[in-house]
Amino acid sequence: MKNFLLVSFLMITCSIWAQSANSHFDKALKKAESGNYKGAIADYNKAISLNSKFVEAYQNRGVAKVKTNDLKGALADFNKTIDLDHFNADAYTGRADVNYKLQNYDNTIEDCSSSIGLNPKDYVAYNLRALAYNKTGEKKKACKDFSKAIDLGSTSAVKNQATFCK
Repeated sequence: MKNFLLVSFLMITCSIWAQSANSHFDKALKKAESGNYKGAIADYNKAISLNSKFVEAYQNRGVAKVKTNDLKGALADFNKTIDLDHFNADAYTGRADVNYKLQNYDNTIEDCSSSIGLNPKDYVAYNLRALAYNKTGEKKKACKDFSKAIDLGSTSAVKNQATFCK
């Protein structure tokens, strides 16, 4: 009976923590949707403090940090997301975006390639990799990726192709 009570207590405690982490996450999503990225980051922080393996909280906090121009913080969050979930294509694309903004073009190409390997229909990754290829002087590869992004539905790749692939 004593063991049953202990196990029950632990299960209830874990359930309360998980619900609390999820409620902070839900609040953060609403704040991010309304453009309150600093408030969202604060709620993601609370969710992560209650659940240190909350993959979606790290990823979304990374996105919010990009919006507030905290690129190093965003990079750390995308790294943590990938550490926790190696098959998260969106985390690779997010990290690629940060690397591109930090002018780490080789890392951008590598992350986009990882994302595309996991999700071959990720036109954002194709477009971003094309931009990075353009920066590294690999125009043929850039134009090929712009074309693929366009085939997958990217409207920004149309503009980029017109600009860089004359």
